[in-house]
Amino acid sequence: QVQLVESGGGLVQAGGSLRLSCAASGSIFSITDMGWYRQAPGKERELVAGVTSGGSTNYADSVKGRFTISRISRDNAKKMVYLQMNSLKPEDTAAYYCGASSRVRDYRGQGTQVTVSS
Repeated sequence: QVQLVESGGGLVQAGGSLRLSCAASGSIFSITDMGWYRQAPGKERELVAGVTSGGSTNYADSVKGRFTISRISRDNAKKMVYLQMNSLKPEDTAAYYCGASSRVRDYRGQGTQVTVSS
């Protein structure tokens, strides 16, 4: 089992920045890809950014150039993933979830709320 705990959400004005962090614990040796998802009220969950075990990244078109995903993998002692969010817009308001994949299943954290005021 893998546990994911997010932190760093909050309320920010449009144009501001936030940095989300996600710490993985448990059977972290099994983790391959990690990423961030978000879900706004009344909308489907979407992938915001992902990073593979090899360091390749991908982003939703709506956040390209504004968000940056990064990860720390120190062998099997520590795995963390970050999401640096700059130039935030009101439409970025959502619950943000950390996700991790292993060969047998996917995991998701409890989420952290990001609210961007206009």
